[in-house]
Amino acid sequence: MPSSLSHPPTLLLLLLLLLFGITTTTTTTTHAFDIKYSTIDQIQQAFQNNHLTSRQLVQYYLDRIQALNPLLRAVIEINPDALDQADNADSERQTAQQRQLGGLHGIPILLKDSIGTKDRLNTTAGSLALLGSVVPRDAGVVEKLRQSGAVILGKASLTEWANFRSRGAPNGWCARSGQGRNPYVLTADTCSSSSGSAIAAAADLATVTLGTETDGSIICPSAMNSVVGIKPTVGLTSRSGVILISSRQDTIGPICRTVSDAVHVLDAIVGYDPRDAEATRDASGYVPVGGYRQFLRVSGLEGKRLGILRKGFFDAYPEGSIQALTFKQHFITLREKGAILVDDLEIANASTIVDFMNNGEFLVLPAEFKQSLNEYLSELIYSPVRSLTDIIDFNNKHKREERMEEIGQSILLLAESTKGIGPVEERAIDRMNQLSMQGLEKLMKENKLDGIVTPGAKIVSVLGIGGYPGISVPAGYASDGVPFGICFAGLKGSEPTLIELAYAFEQATNVRVPPSFKPSFMSVLADSL
Repeated sequence: MPSSLSHPPTLLLLLLLLLFGITTTTTTTTHAFDIKYSTIDQIQQAFQNNHLTSRQLVQYYLDRIQALNPLLRAVIEINPDALDQADNADSERQTAQQRQLGGLHGIPILLKDSIGTKDRLNTTAGSLALLGSVVPRDAGVVEKLRQSGAVILGKASLTEWANFRSRGAPNGWCARSGQGRNPYVLTADTCSSSSGSAIAAAADLATVTLGTETDGSIICPSAMNSVVGIKPTVGLTSRSGVILISSRQDTIGPICRTVSDAVHVLDAIVGYDPRDAEATRDASGYVPVGGYRQFLRVSGLEGKRLGILRKGFFDAYPEGSIQALTFKQHFITLREKGAILVDDLEIANASTIVDFMNNGEFLVLPAEFKQSLNEYLSELIYSPVRSLTDIIDFNNKHKREERMEEIGQSILLLAESTKGIGPVEERAIDRMNQLSMQGLEKLMKENKLDGIVTPGAKIVSVLGIGGYPGISVPAGYASDGVPFGICFAGLKGSEPTLIELAYAFEQATNVRVPPSFKPSFMSVLADSL
């Protein structure tokens, strides 16, 4: 069984974690390494210098999860084998000699609970209905993470069923873990379904995390929790072994504290997977020789033509607001770093594209969800439920635990009523393709743009229906302390350019600050224990 997260931490542990962080030393050195908010590059250097072990690193996160998760609810369960995996990584490092170790060797990662792992962890999409189910194999991205040497630390919480259960479902809530909370402002929105991954990354509950996106579920929680999220081109990362909404739109991507860390993870998970053959074969041609880290360039903004979307995007913030003033300063910084800003651009039919009820998604996604979910359930070695019908019945039988009276399951019922991809759905897909070609693709080609810049998550439907990539980077903090982000987006396969843009912007601005666990936070945490 997975390790329990229900045991409250001691007050001493809590104070050490929240007030002072953790500094660790190995038994063979007097040099100290401060783990708190450390990056992959810093950790790998500490490993190499014998200032840190993977066991110490994993133990730090386990202690921090135990201390903070009772309030943040970012982690559903931890891997009972995480410390053993860390020990194996330490042993491999000692005996590696000239053997090349993977880029994530010994690095702990939390996975969104819709990403399957063939181990003692559950994969449930946050629902009690799938508790105890057994997957046939690791998801494609998990297999690549293990090959890269990553330690699977556990499963991050999410909005139940990837926010596809009902229109009234609270962001960040699922039956298995309860309500996730924004570590910057506890009452603020966590946003969309990969919320647990973003909360965990922001609060330093793992070195890196992994999320999924159909329409905003990486970009939005990253923006709202002041972390970096990469939504890859659809097919760049495998979706095999993942509970999907749409095989046409879904993509798997990293959520981390820095662009560099996110790129490390992206490098590890991209590429062809025979179990997601069509999508990954088509997209594998986008993967550059030598990987993506070569595009982490401080000079990455020089000479880049960036389209600024005003109408319906940046002009949504009142003149004089912190957001408006902050973005104005960011535009100045972009120019100072060599970017050419093409301002006041509009995407054709943008108001239709961003409207879930009218852009075609409402007609297609329920049918795709039923199809992909039933296929996923049919492949499980064991499962308490074998179809969407079974899940609906389960919720009706467990009304209190699944908060049925409050949340309901209207989208699940809608999906159950669908009959596959028929003429209506095919016309809607064609419409989304046309909106994409006449929208973002036409805009970028006519203006010879390298990328577009938008605030927060306002661009996500444009990216979703077109299968386009985007990178969200911390941009600032509102007057109430709630984070907001800036998004660099482009056409399929433009990740190298977007990484250049995002990294150069991040290095020029250094916006992100860790959440401040003030006495009021500790008071709320104490009340939750």
